[in-house]
Amino acid sequence: MSDLMQRTATIAVLVENEAGVLARVIGLFSGRGYNIESLTVAPVDEERRLSRITVVTSGTDMIIEQIKAQLDRLVPVHTVSDLSLEGPHLTRELALIKVVGRGEARMEALRLGDAFRARVVDASHESATFEMTGTAEKIDAFVALMRPLGLAEVSRTGAVAIARGPRSLAA
Repeated sequence: MSDLMQRTATIAVLVENEAGVLARVIGLFSGRGYNIESLTVAPVDEERRLSRITVVTSGTDMIIEQIKAQLDRLVPVHTVSDLSLEGPHLTRELALIKVVGRGEARMEALRLGDAFRARVVDASHESATFEMTGTAEKIDAFVALMRPLGLAEVSRTGAVAIARGPRSLAA
């Protein structure tokens, strides 16, 4: 891949679960003008006090290598892994999608929700709220179909990702 071509990278970072770590990671991106397309963080090992941060970003190969190297230099960081380059991986998002409408529009939203395997988690005579997990592309497609049917609100988690097979992000 050319050094000038942009690519999207899904980077998993294992960090100490302590105050200020997320701010330091975000500061690394904002201080250098790197864009964060998606960011998720949660504790993953209570005993060892570790959290996992998943960042989706884009840039040239050189910029992504700089991001990984700078992340790796942060003191509370244990492991940095570019899942996009290291082999097959799974990426998913969770979204809550609220559609407001009556009659045929509401029925069409419910039919499409069923086709996309979205779960109805709240419903009234005038609205339906769907819960959906899947790739960003799947959620984007569903949201686009809901727009003309009365899309009112969307809340998304951002990407979470994990390597396929026996590979793991180890401390």
